[in-house]
Amino acid sequence: MPRFSVIIPAYNEESYLPRLLDSIDAARVKYKGGADEVEVVVANNASTDRTAEVARSRGCRVVDVTRRTIAAARNGGASIATGEVLCFIDADSTIHPETLNSVDEAMNGGCFVAGATGIRLERLSVGILATFVVFLLVAWLTGMDTGLVFCRREDFERVGGYDEERLYAEDVKLLWTLRRLGKRRGQSLVRLRGVKALGSTRKFDRFGDWHYFTMGLNALLGLLRGDPKDREIADQYWYKPER
Repeated sequence: MPRFSVIIPAYNEESYLPRLLDSIDAARVKYKGGADEVEVVVANNASTDRTAEVARSRGCRVVDVTRRTIAAARNGGASIATGEVLCFIDADSTIHPETLNSVDEAMNGGCFVAGATGIRLERLSVGILATFVVFLLVAWLTGMDTGLVFCRREDFERVGGYDEERLYAEDVKLLWTLRRLGKRRGQSLVRLRGVKALGSTRKFDRFGDWHYFTMGLNALLGLLRGDPKDREIADQYWYKPER
């Protein structure tokens, strides 16, 4: 059983995936437990490009997930993962070379139930910076963050994984659920320092640097109401991108 399973949900990511895999390879080389203690799983979420072929050519384990929700893709990857610690990272990201060592140190003790690395962005502007500040405030208030998200496999299974009925914000719900689990055991979430993942700005490139303030409000209202616009927002932003 390897120490880590790095799980990548991927829909038509043949152009971004090699960059992420290069960064994972660098982290594997740096990992003090040895590169063989890290497996990489790509959850191919009904891609129509060479995503699966690229993943296999790089030695990744590949699972095909036909249900087009991000939560289903993440769960599909977790279903074949064999690592003690599950790490989830988006295909358009990269990870820091010391990520696995930092996660290992956090998970070796009994203080933390789960955590995240946080992110730094590919580029900045006034609009992107304003968005980032809002996210930092939320992260500070809740203890939840994004980037590479990790937890023990047994805890992931205990809480039922990602909620596949959610079209988005499934990552927020998972960390919220894990935080409640940890609280009963005297554990908390951890936001790692010094190993931020690189976050893509391609959605800002497509929708504009200020788009999150209008899109986020509409998405939140859609989630609360549960109306058909929720599906429209999800399709436009996550499930029917032009790639």
